[in-house]
Amino acid sequence: METSIVGVGVGITDRFRSVVEEKAARIEHLAPRAQRVDVKVTHRAYHNGRMEDDTVELTMNGRGPVVRAEATEGDKFAALDLAVDKLCEQLRRAKDKRVDARNHPRGAKFEKGSGSLQGIDVQPASLDVLRAVATGEIPIATGNEEEVGYTPVVIRTKKFRPEWMSVEEAVDRMELVGHDFFLFIDVRTDHPSVVYRRKGWDYGVISLTTQAQPEELAS
Repeated sequence: METSIVGVGVGITDRFRSVVEEKAARIEHLAPRAQRVDVKVTHRAYHNGRMEDDTVELTMNGRGPVVRAEATEGDKFAALDLAVDKLCEQLRRAKDKRVDARNHPRGAKFEKGSGSLQGIDVQPASLDVLRAVATGEIPIATGNEEEVGYTPVVIRTKKFRPEWMSVEEAVDRMELVGHDFFLFIDVRTDHPSVVYRRKGWDYGVISLTTQAQPEELAS
């Protein structure tokens, strides 16, 4: 399996490269069809350099969906260890789900009468959540509100090509990339949708209609 390492604001030493190669062997053991692992190391300094950290982002490419994990620690070696642990855990969970799917076939069924999804542990978002999302009333806590001159801004912007899939497939993809939500186009409705993590192993799903319906949100 190939490895690619990029440093942003930090140099990549031979020692770090050798450690990455060792960790790559562990990943390849869990994902033998993986073809390449991209490693991005970002060094950041805060408060005039008095506080620093390193973020390691791992992206595994191969036959199948992309798998991602990242971690931030005081140095790049500790961040690498944590990111690899996260990636391997995601791979193990995906493998367990595939085994469970073979032993216990499952599928999502939509009940038109009740509007509920059967056969999958996903709950539609409530009307209160939809109204809060539509009106921008959901509060976002960052932990930096008390800092002088703090302004809420978009830190990173990402654009993705739309992918059509079922809700169940979107949940699996969300687990693989290690995020708390996943954007997709629902093949059943052709609506832009997002699945998100709830408490425990519960999930939720929010879908946007092609045309806003203010009277429904106001009811």
